[in-house]
Amino acid sequence: VKACPNDCLHCSAPSRQGQILSSDVIKGAISQALDMGSYLVTFDGGEPMLRKDLPDLVSSVDQRAVATSFTSGYHLTLELARQLKEAGLYAVRISIDSPIEEQHDRFRGRKGAFQDALSGVRNALEAGLLVDLFMVTSPHNIDYLEDAFSLAAVLGVQELSLYEIVAVGRWATHEDEVLTSGDVARLESFHKEKNRMEGPRVSALPYLLSPEMFGCFAGRRWIHVDGDGVALPCAYMPLGFGNIKEKSLEEIWREMTRYPWFKGKCSCQMRDPGFREAHKEILGK
Repeated sequence: VKACPNDCLHCSAPSRQGQILSSDVIKGAISQALDMGSYLVTFDGGEPMLRKDLPDLVSSVDQRAVATSFTSGYHLTLELARQLKEAGLYAVRISIDSPIEEQHDRFRGRKGAFQDALSGVRNALEAGLLVDLFMVTSPHNIDYLEDAFSLAAVLGVQELSLYEIVAVGRWATHEDEVLTSGDVARLESFHKEKNRMEGPRVSALPYLLSPEMFGCFAGRRWIHVDGDGVALPCAYMPLGFGNIKEKSLEEIWREMTRYPWFKGKCSCQMRDPGFREAHKEILGK
């Protein structure tokens, strides 16, 4: 779903216009993904909690895969959380941009967004869902890692995931406001330190998805379908390989995995000047 109550400064998909995918199209893509061997299906947005059919969509993910969802916490009531749990949802990743309420609300462009996130966390935990507090890390919040961990611990969530801001969408003109190699090293140290302690497990994704570890999954293990049905290597890479309303997921995946840029291990290619130069027309540069 493209609809969203927030107006995030760093949104990777700032356009909220376009056709919303029907339930049948989504269920068809899920079925194809499961037949292809997918073991994780994630419902993303926009704000997926705005879809009234979300519990029904979750229930279409059978025992071959785990179903999760990203959310800002908006509309994640206790009743909906219980419906999603009953439908088979395993976890929700609830995003924050800062453990400081005013900073989070400023980045989200809406007062009350931080309280929505906290409410969503509490409701999801009460319903028995695993909760991952998910923070997109940038130069604006890199100094609040300890505060984010403390917030996650106080809330009682099981995980704290740290991603990195990407110069795409509304943030495309902010290439100088992304993480440095020093910042990524700092996240690595934080990941290792906190996972030796009691409290939420920490996943520093820029470290885990580095060439020294698992490498970036975009176009290799991930496929992202946007609100129009266009299949992308990941949500942050606006490089379409077809629409699921017109092509089978298997055909799209075959073409995507054969793309020369997706051979071998690498870090996030949206941070690679060579990749960005080669795709500057698509990136609008």
